[in-house]
Parts: sequence; structure tokens; C-alpha cells
Amino acid sequence: MQLDLNLLTALDALLEEGSVTGAAARLHVTAPAMSRSLGRIRRATGDQILVRTGRRMTPTTRALAMRTEVHALVQQATHLLSPQTELDLATLRRVFTVRWHDALTTTCGTALIAAAHREAPGVQLRLTAEPGDDTPELRRGEVDLASSAGPPSLPDIRHRLIGRDRLAVAVRPGHPLTGQPVTAGSYAAADHLTVSRRGRLRDRIDDALAALGHERRVIASAPTTATALQLARDTDLVVTLPEAATRSIRRQFGLTTLPLPLESPEVALYLLWHQRHDDDPAHAWLRDTATRTSRALFTPPPNP
Repeated sequence: MQLDLNLLTALDALLEEGSVTGAAARLHVTAPAMSRSLGRIRRATGDQILVRTGRRMTPTTRALAMRTEVHALVQQATHLLSPQTELDLATLRRVFTVRWHDALTTTCGTALIAAAHREAPGVQLRLTAEPGDDTPELRRGEVDLASSAGPPSLPDIRHRLIGRDRLAVAVRPGHPLTGQPVTAGSYAAADHLTVSRRGRLRDRIDDALAALGHERRVIASAPTTATALQLARDTDLVVTLPEAATRSIRRQFGLTTLPLPLESPEVALYLLWHQRHDDDPAHAWLRDTATRTSRALFTPPPNP
């Protein structure tokens, strides 16, 4: 049996008004149209619903029993199908999964959690490790918000530019590079450490050095920014990282920061989410909160 759910609205009006004419006026339809709806409701339920008593219509026993439930169903449907414009952060209950680059999580995670808890105490944030390509997880709804060094290539993945960073060199205090101005040659001659969760021993720095006729010695790779900075603190290894995104953690490790002695592209930071969340007020709040807590670290984008 195929049920027309519009009949619920008609039934609610009939039970509330107690007459075909009143229900028709309430729903802005003609009396004959409402009478036809009543006939369909009677056939669907196997009950008269309203019976004539003199000049009035009287609800049947079944109609009286279902009136409260029918009204509640219509109200719920109206709520579900109405535009969602208001967000009550005080009562919001939601779990968001945020997957950021580990440097961004280390630097901004505390501020994000604090802001979210202050504004929406019922919200829980799940900060997860960065796997590589977040697009499948964003599409499947496993990740609500991700970070990226570039805009997405797929139209259903939305993005927002947070800022642009530059690369800087981090070494331990007293490192041989700190005793004189750093040149491309002295930088390349040092022992280097890359940051790669996949263990890559080459990155964009090697291409920039090769264009100048230099080749650096990469001794090892580290899976996270924190691990790389710890290794740089305890050895003579040189690590090259985004300056703003790692500023606070470099200070925590007591490292010395040197300028990168060669031209290199800026490092952009984007927030990514799936288009299904575009009109979700709670997700919009998450995006804005994440933007607010992380954008202060970076040079504001030219066209935010």
C-alpha cells in the first residue's frame, strides 16, 4: 500500500477543526478537495474518522485515540522540513572529527578545544591522525573537517584558505649553522631531517637546492613535527618546517630558528569539508571556530 503522507496534514486539520469546512480553510484548499481527502483517509484507516451528529461532525473513538499522535507527527515533519536557521550552542550535542596536519593540531588544538568547550559545552571533538588523502573520509562522513596544503580538486569538497606560511630552519642552540650567516651552500652541507608520515627522504627543498646546483644530505625522516623537532634538539640534524605553524612548539623545544637561505614557495593552509555540511549551522560554527583559532597564526589571505 502506498501512503500519501500529505493525508497526515489533512487528518490533523480535520481532527483539530472538527469539520471539513474548517479544515479546508485552515489548509487553504477548497471544501470539496478536503472532502476527497477525508474519503481517502477513511479508506486508508478503515474508520469513519468524523461522523455527522446533527449539524456537527463528531470524531470516532479511533480518531480521538490518534489525535495527539497525529498532531505530534505533523509537528515533527514540519520541524524536519523547515529551514534550520537557529543554533543553540548551549544545548548542542554533537561529536565532530577533525583531522589536521600534526603541526596545526599541536599549535592550535588547545585553542580549538577551549573555544569549543566554552561556547558549546556539549560538543566533543575527536582529533585524529592525518592519513594522507582525506577526500574519501570527508565523502563518507568519517571526517568533518580536514586541513590541506592545497585546495581540493573535486567540486564536492569545499575549502577555505586560512593563511600562507613560509619555511624556516630549526636547529639546536649552538648548532654549527648558528655561528655565521647561513648560505645555500652551508645549509646544503649540513645533515638534514625530513618530516614525512610516509618516510619520504626528499621534498620541495631538494628541488629548490638542485636549481641552485646544490644537493643536501638527508640523514633520516620523522613521522611527525614533534618528533622531528625533538631529534633536531638532541642532534645536529637540521629540520625545515613552516614557520608560523611550528612557532610555539619550536619555542617549547628551545630551538633556534634560522632563515631559509633560498627562495621557496609559500606554504598554504586550507580547511576542507564536504558540501553536505554547507547548510548545517552546527558545522558552520565548527568551521568558523576553527578558522578563528588558527588564522591568527598566519598572514591573512588576500581574499578571505
